[in-house]
Amino acid sequence: MSATAPRPARGPYAEPVAAPAAGPGIDPRGPQFTAGITAVVLIVILLLPTPAAAVLTAVQAVLFGLGAARGVQRTPTAVLFRRLVRPRLRPPVELEDPAPPRFAQTVGLVFTLVALVGYLAGVTLLGQIAIGLALVAALLNALFRFCLGCEMYLLIQRLAH
Repeated sequence: MSATAPRPARGPYAEPVAAPAAGPGIDPRGPQFTAGITAVVLIVILLLPTPAAAVLTAVQAVLFGLGAARGVQRTPTAVLFRRLVRPRLRPPVELEDPAPPRFAQTVGLVFTLVALVGYLAGVTLLGQIAIGLALVAALLNALFRFCLGCEMYLLIQRLAH
């Protein structure tokens, strides 16, 4: 682990925001790894027939729910990252505040729940649009380390204070 102080997740042009006083930071590559896996799952959902898409959407909603409730560092993909990927990498240059990625998981949960309702109600297009929007966000994070949900969190924090 890095000895540097936790730093909030943010885009390349965002202003720095103070990290929380308590709690350790997280390796920023973990949420990026999770976003990559999520993007693959979301692509598969879009390729499946509606009944199977609904089932996989429900599974992804559970995964987002775990990330929202427990934090991204306590999800199954975080375990994969810690055990298989991180040991092969250098320590992170800086750590991030886990709150923005956790909020992003909540946003992902909302989109997958909307998609699930669409699939179950027979409004397949609604399900596909919601999954497509979640896919765009996951790809931005996976490919460019730009977390839309994290940016929303930081914007809300700035507006609230």
